[in-house]
Amino acid sequence: MRLPVPPRAEPGAGPVRAAERTVPWLRVAAAYAWRLILVGIAVYGVFSLLGSFQLVAVALFVALVVTSVLRPPTDLLARFLPRPLCVAGTLVGSVVLLLGLLALVGGAVAGESGRLASEFHGGVDRIEEWLRRPPFRLGPGALSRLQQQVTHYVATHRSALISSAVGELGRVVELVTGAALALFASVFFLHSGERLWAWARDRLLPSGARPVWDRAGGAAWRTFAGYTRGIIIVAATNAVLVGVVLLVLKVPLALPLTVLEFFAAFVPLVGSPVALGVATVVALAGRGPLTAAGVLVLIVVIGQLEGHVLHPLVMSWAVRLHPLVVAVSVIAGSIVAGVIGAVVAVPLVSVVWAVLNALRAAPP
Repeated sequence: MRLPVPPRAEPGAGPVRAAERTVPWLRVAAAYAWRLILVGIAVYGVFSLLGSFQLVAVALFVALVVTSVLRPPTDLLARFLPRPLCVAGTLVGSVVLLLGLLALVGGAVAGESGRLASEFHGGVDRIEEWLRRPPFRLGPGALSRLQQQVTHYVATHRSALISSAVGELGRVVELVTGAALALFASVFFLHSGERLWAWARDRLLPSGARPVWDRAGGAAWRTFAGYTRGIIIVAATNAVLVGVVLLVLKVPLALPLTVLEFFAAFVPLVGSPVALGVATVVALAGRGPLTAAGVLVLIVVIGQLEGHVLHPLVMSWAVRLHPLVVAVSVIAGSIVAGVIGAVVAVPLVSVVWAVLNALRAAPP
């Protein structure tokens, strides 16, 4: 009687059977792990590249912001006027408006400089008197020692402070260069943004991938433009409310503080409290503790209004992110790239989420 011949092992059967004997969840975790490692390496490489060209990246981001804001009036004017003339008119008008606002703020500060100096001097005296009372009970010696320490620090590190101030001149040059590049890019984005996208798509992508990239690019731009316009509406509303309250409370530098609140609102959840904290210090020095307490109440009211009314009402049609995601994004962006990262983080996460949703949905 002949013994049965065992079946011939197929090529690669041994490793497959050995892998099948592995715990299933460990096999799945390993499969996801190496993919996540590759994605992490790619993301790290992209951010490292952007960090090397931070000036260019920030300038292009500002150009996209300008384009998202000025595109509707440019398209409206293009119905009656040539496109180049509309682009020039909207850009020049926005620059003139911004320079006029800065000139108004500078004139307000310069006009109140003499009165503010005396008010702040009296405010510092009131703060010292307030600190001597309960519950602080700081003696005159502690305050004088603090002043002496500050004076000694400035005198000792005078050369370092001067060198750092001179070093900031390079930052000014970079700022001017970035602003010029952003303005230059905004001209082309406003004039022929669709043609630039079509040229890059047709030159860089195969024909089969173009519909997918069109869908992803359209979702990204709609989300970014909606977020930008929404955050401007929220910032303007906050600034108007803060300005009215500061004028009613007769806080010094009400107009500059209002402009500060407008720009600070571009950092969600964090910017407004910081700007109103500065307003509280100014109110404490210029008007006393009661006015400062009123500004503190304003911080709470603005925070509740922004978080529960403005953001859900204005931003819901543009982005739908949980407040925890927004907070983590702002903190992570500030850790990676400082103030710029805090500003860019939320729109970046919103765009990525919109692109993922667009690619997950069925094509039209």
